[in-house]
Amino acid sequence: MSHSAQTPSARPPSDPGTPRGRLLVVDDEATARRALATLLTEDGYTVETAASGDEALERIATNPPDIVVTDVRMPGIDGVELLTRTKALDPNIAVVVMTAFGTVGDAVRAMRGGAEHYVTKPVDLDELSLVLERVMQARALRAETNLLRARVRNEHRFENLLGTSAPMQSLVKTILQVAPSRATVLITGESGTGKERVAQAIHEASPRKDGPFVKLHCAALAETLLESELFGH
Repeated sequence: MSHSAQTPSARPPSDPGTPRGRLLVVDDEATARRALATLLTEDGYTVETAASGDEALERIATNPPDIVVTDVRMPGIDGVELLTRTKALDPNIAVVVMTAFGTVGDAVRAMRGGAEHYVTKPVDLDELSLVLERVMQARALRAETNLLRARVRNEHRFENLLGTSAPMQSLVKTILQVAPSRATVLITGESGTGKERVAQAIHEASPRKDGPFVKLHCAALAETLLESELFGH
């Protein structure tokens, strides 16, 4: 045992309903592990437990949770190593670490390793519940953002530039040629001919597709402001 058992402070159970998320609680102390699992289940979460880092990794590989709540100080695979291996298995799994009061260095290492948050032991359930709620909200926001990005990316793929004529086929070929390049591309054409769609298609076919695509209407800027808007003062 790496520390004495510390039971989380209790609070009244929340109203039953749809599970708030799936948690994996990892702690080598059986008493603390079971108590925390019970309280979080009463708080509306679906909870599994693991007594070691090895057992936790097996559960993560076979049935990934939304959040791993792990003690830092454990024999064998400690919480920081578990964090690193968890992120390697699935970067979308959030990790919250529990650390004893006075071991701030452990918390700092965990945060640098990618932990979403940390709480001190003995765990205050109100504090932990608030942390978990914020982590779940952040996960939902990231999932929504990724979905929207995928939709935008699909909408602006060059395959969606309709047309089988020779000029359109030539345009698609040009997009594929210039997209991998870091060269500046000038797109010309009359208003309404689809210059912005071509620009978006070039971006989505480029190695920079995961970065932002920023549109700026230069004609709407005064000449004296154009340089500062594009490059800063």
